[in-house]
Amino acid sequence: MKWRSLQESGSYSDARPLRQIFAERKETIAKYVPPDVQAVHQRAIDGLRAQALSGKALAVGANALAFNLSDHEGKHVSSANLLSSGRLVVCVIRGRWCPFCVGQMEAMNYIVPQIKAAGAALVAISPQIEKQAFFMHDQHGLSFPLLVDAHNDVARQFGLVYRVPEEQQGLYRATFVNLPFTNGDESWELPIPATFVIDRDGTVLFAAANEDYTGRPEPLEILSVLERVG
Repeated sequence: MKWRSLQESGSYSDARPLRQIFAERKETIAKYVPPDVQAVHQRAIDGLRAQALSGKALAVGANALAFNLSDHEGKHVSSANLLSSGRLVVCVIRGRWCPFCVGQMEAMNYIVPQIKAAGAALVAISPQIEKQAFFMHDQHGLSFPLLVDAHNDVARQFGLVYRVPEEQQGLYRATFVNLPFTNGDESWELPIPATFVIDRDGTVLFAAANEDYTGRPEPLEILSVLERVG
């Protein structure tokens, strides 16, 4: 597969609501993915909901622990350094193989200028190795850091980590979603997708975690939080 840069593939300019973009992707999946395969993914989501995993995630008013990670280019990124100059938006995603993660990252990339104008910074965190993060950053022309959360250490602090069920592991292997290769370990662990807005003192101002990987907050919702808190 050839990984295209933004210059080769053209600029992203889809300003529709994320829910509308995701609805299209769901329609495509419903059209081309066999019902029994879709059922496996739904059972995995239902299992996570039964565990109420999102209810265990970092919540509004909690204090987010500081983190130090490398980005897609191997550069050191410290949450303390970012928060020293403003608020921080953190998106926790699964990886470049997930079409809904890609859609969210492209949509968030579209509002980076507004995030900066509101005095905040944006980072995304995933368990994928640096090479995979680099490919994702380059292919989708992202203008914010993709941080490498090896072994889901930070996502675990945020209360987001689960082990992919055996049934779903089999499907991923069959569709070349090789998580041990992509993430660099044999754990088969992933985070549920989540988005946080963190104040300069580490207090969580906004939190949205969802067991359903097709559910993500709208970018405009994030902007409204930043505007509301000033």
